[in-house]
Amino acid sequence: MPVSGGHLRAGIWDPVTNADEPPTVLAIHGITATHQSWLHLPQMLPGFRIVAPDLRGRGRSNTLPGPYGMGRHADDLADLLHALGTKKVTAVGHSMGGFVAVVLSHRHPGLTTRLVLADGGLPLDSPDGVDPDAIMQAVLGPAIQRLAMTFPGHSAYREFWAKHPAFGPALVEELGAYFDYDLEPAGTGWRPSSRIEAVTEDQRELVTGHSLRPALEQLTLPTTFIHAPRGLLDDAPLYGPEHAEACAAQAPSITMKWARGVNHYTIVMSRPGAQFVAEQVAPAREGVQG
Repeated sequence: MPVSGGHLRAGIWDPVTNADEPPTVLAIHGITATHQSWLHLPQMLPGFRIVAPDLRGRGRSNTLPGPYGMGRHADDLADLLHALGTKKVTAVGHSMGGFVAVVLSHRHPGLTTRLVLADGGLPLDSPDGVDPDAIMQAVLGPAIQRLAMTFPGHSAYREFWAKHPAFGPALVEELGAYFDYDLEPAGTGWRPSSRIEAVTEDQRELVTGHSLRPALEQLTLPTTFIHAPRGLLDDAPLYGPEHAEACAAQAPSITMKWARGVNHYTIVMSRPGAQFVAEQVAPAREGVQG
């Protein structure tokens, strides 16, 4: 779909229904992911239309130029929805996608009627006086390193992820289409499709929160924040529980939900995680038309 500087690629799953105007979910992926991270969600929401973009700088939208940032992504998604003729959506954001969803609701009021934030979209815990780049290096350093790597083929890329503590061989096999889609040719090998410059620019904004905080201050939409108990390396959570509760308490429209048995990735990229997310979306069926 046309956006500033080129075209934004999106995956669209139409519902298993004869409804003329089924409810639409806008599914927004994380900082180094693609729309394929939502592969399980359409199965869990058979009556919904799922629109899932590759954000600027990722997937098949990776040739779109900068600048990047939450506001730029939000504007891209507004252009996408207008091009599709979609007037109202439930926005579901994972990780950085949650930040984009909140900013979208602020910059383009009326497009979103409800938000579901899967382990993202609330301010990160950033102690005063700590360099934002140092914080993001601690959180996203391994992901940035991966983007600079090349792989001899798709099998090697899957093997890389199979060793990742948040995934493992069984889940990687289940998500084969996601990992295959994430690669693009690079000389004699293959590389991840996310652009380092896009991720670097976006990650700093995740820490500073300069576009998120004013959006949260004015947030009135019904919003569900889903807390994943384990983090990016299947270890400590991205959001400490007390910090998450304190952030959510500042916006009366936010309801906290506590997921179990998932990490920051599998909250959307496993069947149990996607089912839990879908259960938070399903109440939005009434009154949401896409």
